[in-house]
Amino acid sequence: MRKPALYSPSTRPVVPQAGAHGMPPPEPAADALVKRPRRWRANAARAAASPRVMWSALALLAALLATSVWHNRAHGPQALTQKDIDAAVLRTLTTQNMPSPAARAAEKIRPAVVRVMSYGKDKKGVEQEMGVGTGVVIVDKGIILTNLHVVQGAQTIKLVFADGTESAASVTGVQAKNDLAVLQAHTIPDDLIAATMRSTSDLVPGDEVVAVGFPFGIGPSTSAGVISGFGRAFKSPEGEQEIGNLIQFDAAANPGNSGGPLVTMDGEVVGIVTGILNPTSHRTFVGIGFAVPIESAASAAGLPPF
Repeated sequence: MRKPALYSPSTRPVVPQAGAHGMPPPEPAADALVKRPRRWRANAARAAASPRVMWSALALLAALLATSVWHNRAHGPQALTQKDIDAAVLRTLTTQNMPSPAARAAEKIRPAVVRVMSYGKDKKGVEQEMGVGTGVVIVDKGIILTNLHVVQGAQTIKLVFADGTESAASVTGVQAKNDLAVLQAHTIPDDLIAATMRSTSDLVPGDEVVAVGFPFGIGPSTSAGVISGFGRAFKSPEGEQEIGNLIQFDAAANPGNSGGPLVTMDGEVVGIVTGILNPTSHRTFVGIGFAVPIESAASAAGLPPF
């Protein structure tokens, strides 16, 4: 008798049937893996072509965008506090080189400062330069204040403005008691800037001032100092008339500064430089300069008092 099989039919190995060429046919699981992505792509294409799906997607994107905007507004940057501002200012002051008060004053007044040159003719009739001084534009129509002794006796007056524009000028007014002359430029630069003038009534000795001009024709040059006093009187060695009610200052001034502006640290004109004290015959600065208060100088041009 044959011995019974040691395995039941349910556990009997399954021998795959040979294919046409003797190879086993492809397994159903592998075939499903190949066909499933193709079905997914086809379904996605049909969904994209559906208007309802497209509008649903757009609505979802709009909802996400609105949520993002709301979140940014609700959790946006906090408002700056005074502490934040103070810290930023302190950081700027400690990391950047700020211009000095004198530099800022000079920068503000410089566009209104003018080189004034006077010319005469020698015995042979040849024109020659008599001297160089300074002027300051007080009205943007080309009206300039300077010292009378800068232009006195000149047959021709020439100006050079801050932008390099050159012009002839005429004397339109004189205030001899304060050594002042008013000039009118014949050619006016575009966008000419006039100086800002202010009263001297609230100034006190020790207030800082700046003088800008052309000492010995060099410039524009800037010097800084303080007001030394008020109500001073001065008579130049060349002059016969004493000038009173002057501002005394110690910012360096030399021949050529005459007629130039004396300004505060705000760049506002408080006087017109008119002379320097020389204990010797040498025309050099020893620390005492004089300026006509702007109230007197402005009246020479017919401007109203401050």
